[in-house]
Amino acid sequence: MKLVIAIVQDDDSASLLNKLTKEEFRVTKLATTGGFLRSGNTTLLVGVEDEDVDKVIGIIKNLCETRSQVVTSTSPIAGTTGVYVPYPVEVSVGGATVFVVDVDRFEKV
Repeated sequence: MKLVIAIVQDDDSASLLNKLTKEEFRVTKLATTGGFLRSGNTTLLVGVEDEDVDKVIGIIKNLCETRSQVVTSTSPIAGTTGVYVPYPVEVSVGGATVFVVDVDRFEKV
């Protein structure tokens, strides 16, 4: 058995969650925050049999596309002097970060 940990952007989480549950995978959803953009992410925990790992990753790839977004630059490190003027920066968002880990033991109580 494997545990698939997928960190996805909030915009992609609803459709991904719906597709995974439709395919009868059990999913736990955690609200998380990314460190770079300081925006909302969703972390999904999916327990699957070894032979289903590629299917789950395929669903994630199909529904979590990378796209460009304009954001305001983050403020400089605290303690710097002078005037800070934020400016728009185009960044790539979306996609998914996926970890697959072995599960030594699983119990449903």
